Amino acid sequence: MIEMKVAGIALDAITRSPIALLKDSSERRALPIYIGQDQAKAIMGAIEGQTPPRPLTHDLMVNVLDAWEMSVTRVIIHALQDNTFYALLCLQQGENTREIDCRPSDAIAIAVRTRSPIWVMEEVIVEASIPVDRDADEEEKKAFKEFISNLRPEDFIRGQSSKNNEESS
Repeated sequence: MIEMKVAGIALDAITRSPIALLKDSSERRALPIYIGQDQAKAIMGAIEGQTPPRPLTHDLMVNVLDAWEMSVTRVIIHALQDNTFYALLCLQQGENTREIDCRPSDAIAIAVRTRSPIWVMEEVIVEASIPVDRDADEEEKKAFKEFISNLRPEDFIRGQSSKNNEESS
């Protein structure tokens, strides 16, 4: 799993649909998740620290969790099937833990409010993420190819013999 942060809300240029944009810590990969207008407003409101005069749905959920002394330990976006993302809200109350199925947009809105980490399964990132910094990706590929081209068979033998020496010590 890879921890990601909410980078913000964007609009699809063609459909004008809101997208929650998550980025990894290196900001090299972004995961766009299409969401509804209400969820976009809820996430943006929480990011901007807005406090509504009355609790909205996600605020209410956080208030209920607080009242029952439950905490959100993390959110996990664990699957992508038929263009639909699936998420879990991981809760803890004392020694008891629960994972609750939820929409990623709701999980993100709650995670932002509770400052909980958002984790994404690697297979979801591989399938749905987009590169943010193509130049850095190309630079990394070039450096790796150069590293591989300079390897010699002796490099592997030395590495193996020093490993054997360490194990026998």
